[in-house]
Amino acid sequence: MIVKRKCVSCGEVKDRSDLIKITRSHGTDEVVVSPDSKTFGRSVYVCKKESCIKNAFKKDRIFKVLKTHKNSSLQEKLQKLL
Repeated sequence: MIVKRKCVSCGEVKDRSDLIKITRSHGTDEVVVSPDSKTFGRSVYVCKKESCIKNAFKKDRIFKVLKTHKNSSLQEKLQKLL
């Protein structure tokens, strides 16, 4: 079964494997990029495109969905994955 998820930036529905998963860990409130399947918490998905990553940070969409404060190092981590 193919699992579909929606990009927080462009709104396109894609296979989960085509997106980058960002999770705010439940116990520690640490934001993790591409966590393992054992990480439990609030998650958001974004396309593996530079334009989607920039757009998601432009309006702080990632932080609003994760319900956390801004973290400038998160954008750097995502751009390194590209």
